[in-house]
Amino acid sequence: MPIYDKEQGKVDDYFVSVIISTYNRAQYIGITIDSFLQQTYPENLYEIIVCDNKSTDNTKEVIEAYREKDKRVRYLLEKRQGLHYARNHSAQNAKGQILLFTDDDMIAKNNLLAEMMKVFKKNSEVGVATTKILPKWECEPPRWVKEHLNNGLLSLNNLGRKNIIADYDMGVFGCCEAVKKDIFIEAGGSHPDLFGKGPGLGDGETGLNKDLLKRGVRFAYVGSTAIYHMIPHGRMTQKYLNNRFIYSGNSSSYAEYRSNPFTKEDLPERIRKYLKELVRTEITYLWKGISGQTTLRFSIAIPFYYFARIRYDIQIIYNRKFRLFVENDYWW
Repeated sequence: MPIYDKEQGKVDDYFVSVIISTYNRAQYIGITIDSFLQQTYPENLYEIIVCDNKSTDNTKEVIEAYREKDKRVRYLLEKRQGLHYARNHSAQNAKGQILLFTDDDMIAKNNLLAEMMKVFKKNSEVGVATTKILPKWECEPPRWVKEHLNNGLLSLNNLGRKNIIADYDMGVFGCCEAVKKDIFIEAGGSHPDLFGKGPGLGDGETGLNKDLLKRGVRFAYVGSTAIYHMIPHGRMTQKYLNNRFIYSGNSSSYAEYRSNPFTKEDLPERIRKYLKELVRTEITYLWKGISGQTTLRFSIAIPFYYFARIRYDIQIIYNRKFRLFVENDYWW
């Protein structure tokens, strides 16, 4: 619902809390903050919360310099390592009715907030929105990256210029996800995701979005604006692709155990199943790669997915602390 401002009277726009979680990205965070300070959305209708997830570089100093110059910028510290802790801590402290989650390597078009808020104003049933997420290559990417990673593997999404409202997740990534605060809190907040610089250990925004859909929330894609994802050279490598598949494997095992817990007795059969799927999938992608339908680099990455699932399942069964982490429902 619209807010009421004592000085201006009724305002037809939501107050927005832009939430940027950051960890050791002092060289990037200023670019992201600058892009949100330059929004066409009314200055008095949004804040920028930068949550420092226990960085060891000069991130705090960079953010404090912005805070001193512009009252819209707020600094929060979350000492518990984990992207979900940083996002949930920020949400609890946010003033906005709409929370716009983004990352510390993003560049927003100056009409991003204005265009994204329109979809909430015009469609009361919409609880979540995203927009075009386009690449900002730091160097010329290899051909295989442009052809095969210009998609969700790099958290990119381009569904065109028209708006879409749907009862499914059309590719809402945490690097640009606007959600109504009350719905976000009711759904339980962000799920476990990244811890520092390692592969994710939970199902992140995918799990959150599933929880939101269960509550009948509609999703929106706003095609009239965009945000750019800065892609460094390190994400244009086989190593990055392998790690992305590890993350996917971890996420799949996390979500599967939470929806249908398995026991020690089930483990041998699960491992056999993974190995059979690995062989079958590897043969398929080798053939596709050789025949030119895709890149052979996926054949290198696929085993990382299945071995990640095996390791994750074993940890759930034999590591009680890890199992309790997976079973936990409270991430605030």
